[in-house]
Amino acid sequence: MIGIAGAGKIGAQSALEIASMGLDDIAMVDIIPGLAQGEALDISHRLSDAGIDVDVNGSEDFSTLKGASLVVIAAGMGRKPGMTRMDLLNKNAGIIASVTREVAKNASDSVLLMMTNPMDAMTFVALKASGFPRERVVGQGGLLDNSRFKYVLSKKLGVSRGSITSLVLGEHGENMIPIASHTYVSGVPLTTLLSEEEIQQAIDDTRKVAAEVIAKKGATVFAPGRVVARMAKAIVDDTKEVVPASAYLQGEYGINGICIGVPLKLGKGGIEKIYELKLSDKERDWFNKGADTLREAVSTLSI
Repeated sequence: MIGIAGAGKIGAQSALEIASMGLDDIAMVDIIPGLAQGEALDISHRLSDAGIDVDVNGSEDFSTLKGASLVVIAAGMGRKPGMTRMDLLNKNAGIIASVTREVAKNASDSVLLMMTNPMDAMTFVALKASGFPRERVVGQGGLLDNSRFKYVLSKKLGVSRGSITSLVLGEHGENMIPIASHTYVSGVPLTTLLSEEEIQQAIDDTRKVAAEVIAKKGATVFAPGRVVARMAKAIVDDTKEVVPASAYLQGEYGINGICIGVPLKLGKGGIEKIYELKLSDKERDWFNKGADTLREAVSTLSI
């Protein structure tokens, strides 16, 4: 069984995407009376039309998560127009700590997959509040940022999105690092296709695109839901997929004591391996800047 803690827009979309893959039965939990049940019914009707035999249930009771192998945490307040992800830090830290303790009590052997912003900081909160080993707590931001980088590059280059291999590391926020030195179009290095100025513009556009979506429709929903389902599949089906995601570092990249986006291998037990890449001086500076921001942020929290 897969648990979803938080049945708002992103939690519900994640449940729909995961259920549509037929990965496993789903239990949704939300403190708003009736919300998780209503979303579960709506999703179940959608699955019936598609002929997908997955049970989706909703509840206000965290005990329904008992036995879950994976719990997606999507509780908390969403980002509003004009807000940065970090503006949500104090508002969501207490919520995530409380929700995580309930999840850990009822699904003590699960892997936790964090969605709530500021995602890296909330992944740290979940790690500390749950008491789980670092391998079983992961955050989703890097893969989502990477999908946006691919979109920007496909428009700029006029090529299929499927031909682009790219990578976004670092803080899921204004300090994210689309890694141009490890980006290719069917094996052709991006650095041979675009000038340094054009690459920087693509990076700037990627950093701003989520705010543009929020300004126009109020929230990002579909892309985060899709990314969570992809990560859920890697964990539940033990595919060993390597993705950019948030992990607690213990010396990797010269960083200790925070969660931040790095390339990692996902399997049944969560994070199986963290890969260290050689970064350019500029990329390393951005990575360290994001790490400093996150270190300062979590230092203000009492968990």
